[in-house]
Amino acid sequence: MATKPAEKNAAAIESVDVLIVGAGISGIGMAVHLREKCPGKSFTIVERRDEIGGTWNLFQYPGIRSDSDMHTLGFAFEPWTEQKSIADGPSIIKYLHRIKDKNDLEKHIHFGHKVLSASWSSDDARWTVVAEKGDGAQVTMYANFLYMGAGYYDYDNPHDAKISGIESFKGDVIHPQFWPQDLDYGGKKVVIIGSGATAVTIVPVIAEKAAHVTMLQRTPTWFVASPSKDWIANSLRKVMPDKWAYRITRWKNIKMQDITFRMARDNPEKIIRKLEKPMKKELGDKYVKEDFTPPYGPWEQRLCLVPDADMFKAVRAGKADVLTDHIDTVTADGISLKSGKTLDADIIVTATGLRMAVAGKVAFEVDGKPIDFHEQFYYKGCMFSNIPNMAVVFGYLNASWTLKADIVSEYACNLLNHMDATSTRIANPVLPDTSALEEERLFDFSSGYIERGIPRLPRTSTAMPWKLTQDYLFEKQVLTNEPVDDGVMQFYGPNSAAARGEEPQLEAAE
Repeated sequence: MATKPAEKNAAAIESVDVLIVGAGISGIGMAVHLREKCPGKSFTIVERRDEIGGTWNLFQYPGIRSDSDMHTLGFAFEPWTEQKSIADGPSIIKYLHRIKDKNDLEKHIHFGHKVLSASWSSDDARWTVVAEKGDGAQVTMYANFLYMGAGYYDYDNPHDAKISGIESFKGDVIHPQFWPQDLDYGGKKVVIIGSGATAVTIVPVIAEKAAHVTMLQRTPTWFVASPSKDWIANSLRKVMPDKWAYRITRWKNIKMQDITFRMARDNPEKIIRKLEKPMKKELGDKYVKEDFTPPYGPWEQRLCLVPDADMFKAVRAGKADVLTDHIDTVTADGISLKSGKTLDADIIVTATGLRMAVAGKVAFEVDGKPIDFHEQFYYKGCMFSNIPNMAVVFGYLNASWTLKADIVSEYACNLLNHMDATSTRIANPVLPDTSALEEERLFDFSSGYIERGIPRLPRTSTAMPWKLTQDYLFEKQVLTNEPVDDGVMQFYGPNSAAARGEEPQLEAAE
């Protein structure tokens, strides 16, 4: 079980082989991989909050749950054994605690440490990392390798949709990222602005107690209804060990997701028919085509999961409705729409999206030069051009986050072991000239948060190794089966000519 926050703020470390930033899915996964694949490496996890879990600890809105199945959101090394494959937040936190306790990770975690800056020195072959504790004191840490598992969005500042007149509303205005646990929505009229995964999760839960819930959307979203329990997984677990059943189910789900995504791009009409059928069945006469048919194809934005069709059932029962319209202004008592309609409201929930951030908004430097991530290219989807000894997890938009976290952790461990085998301390994906690269759009998705975030994010080319893809099976081959010494990644010591930024032939001449 979790210990008290005061007990978790261990003394500041001086130096470790690997410093992991973030104790969510990515950080916990990397720690376990290090224990198994690099047992001689010292490591520490720094976490800004007072508990593990990352996103699942931060978000506390009603009904918080996974938006993908736990057989792929779970780790490859630890079976998911609960009956429900679409799990709620507390169940996911429990799963992470089980892994933490099983692998004795508590002693490696420094809670209440918010990383402010990270500076790489080629002369010393190490990172200097400055973190701020809860009491405002700063701590300096050193590491040969930095593993960023801080997620991809801004924990402090969600997207501000700048809704006209919102300041005049006399009721409660709530953003899901900062949901107050004492909010009483019983018997209240609630309007949720937005139609993404967060809104879809909240609607059926609060509809049970609220007087009425309206999900107000500018644009419809593609919904996929799915059972919360995977009957194949649960059946397999009755006749074989959990690990075997989990492995089979995981592979089945990975393949089905891959097939569905490719079909959505190649034959969207077929997928549309598959998505519409359960919606029409569950909604009955409440099905309104313009409210449930987006102006884009499936998987041009992430599909929103509706487990057990719960939101559709709430709409059909008259407890909730979905309305497609545009806000003219918010008034003291509700919302005036551009269609001329008005919505009375006691509570407005602004589920208008997140704000993307790179590597936890940490200020980075390499040899005294500040890093602008938009000037860097992804290397194999897990490192950045010309930034040594640092890996980062950016999960898939079309699949579970943990699929990427697992293979990046394995790659990082292979990289560390290769450095040990070659007696080198620096691994740098060197890109001397970007002019030869053919650049492409970072994501082939049209979601608003992606459009807003691209100007701050690293770039991608059309081919490996300078590419971030959304293809797990392809990246698994690249990251776990191909050699880390690929002719692009440069390995050297801190006092070499390469570390000084000189041409390699100068070192040979010496």
